Amino acid sequence: MSMCTIPKICSVSDLTALREKLKKENKKISKDDTQQILVCFGGSCLASGAKDVRDALQDELEKAGMSDKVQLVETGCMGPCVAGPVALVGEDRTFYQSLKPEDAKDIVNSHICSGKRVERLMIADEDGKIPAPCRQDMQFFKRQTQVVLRNCGWIDPIQIADTIANDGYAALAKALTGMGPDGVVEQMKISGLRGRGGAGFPTWLKWSFAKAREADTRYVLCNADEGDPGAYMDRSLLEGDPHAIIEGMALAALAIGSNQGYVYVRAEYPLAVERLNIALDQARECGLLGDNIMGTDFCFDLEIKKGSGAFVCGEETALIASIEGKRGEPRPRPPFPAVKGLWGKPTVLNNVETYANVAAIILKGGEWYANIGTEKVREQKYLL
Repeated sequence: MSMCTIPKICSVSDLTALREKLKKENKKISKDDTQQILVCFGGSCLASGAKDVRDALQDELEKAGMSDKVQLVETGCMGPCVAGPVALVGEDRTFYQSLKPEDAKDIVNSHICSGKRVERLMIADEDGKIPAPCRQDMQFFKRQTQVVLRNCGWIDPIQIADTIANDGYAALAKALTGMGPDGVVEQMKISGLRGRGGAGFPTWLKWSFAKAREADTRYVLCNADEGDPGAYMDRSLLEGDPHAIIEGMALAALAIGSNQGYVYVRAEYPLAVERLNIALDQARECGLLGDNIMGTDFCFDLEIKKGSGAFVCGEETALIASIEGKRGEPRPRPPFPAVKGLWGKPTVLNNVETYANVAAIILKGGEWYANIGTEKVREQKYLL
């Protein structure tokens, strides 16, 4: 079930026109007083009863005759998993925590119908007082600069229209029309982005190694085999903003001259796999994956490879062996994957979080990204 409701995008101008149209429609919604209830459907909130809360909210909206005036949206992870299920309600995005189905009546009757916030469901600030109700004014979020998680909790992850309305695939369009492979690598170098899987190797340098290697085929791989106990970074991104990873991988493919990629994700993440599959189908139907993307010569497609839970397959050479159908065992290096990787071909392998940064860097520029963080962090970005 792809749920793709937009026309095929045959050119960069098609994408630009569609994005502007979707943004205008979103503005029209607010002018018509259509409100939203954003219910977190991340893995943690689902485990604590988000579906029941969603169903109860839908029932109460119908009873109040508000179902045609209020959009009930299932979003990705919002962050405060310990407080789940959570939701953002109304135009001011009031944040409600620890929701139960019986709370739906108060949310609809008091907040939606009467404009009175339900304070007992709001998160108290550090001093025990109820904070400003808006998400962006809460201490939990004010401390964050969200780049990777920029769309998580705001969009419906299985509606590609939401992604495009929030600048999804705009970076790929920019790279295809005005930058080219060398320009993409250069901006990645300026950004100083290092691999977010732990090793911290400069992303641009890995890409340049694969790009420079003479080969008839190159591959782009994504390591989504998040094996650390209790880890939610990769799954939150795949569940809440799968198109960010797809676009990041497409930009990497453009940079190194690849036309095929694989996302290696653990089978224990069924929701992440489901939403990524939907996103891939939508991207293909819309012309953002496959042959001649946006009417250009660039061709690139992605497949999902599911791991079986072996922790060692988080190591890059073991992951590559597993994709090849072999026992997932590490091999000595060199040669490194950028020189000899999947099926002996030059291969770029980065993790989910690394790819999720790429589109923002290309869209806003490497210098913008390089200025994020402390002075010490900024200095470390340029060590290589």
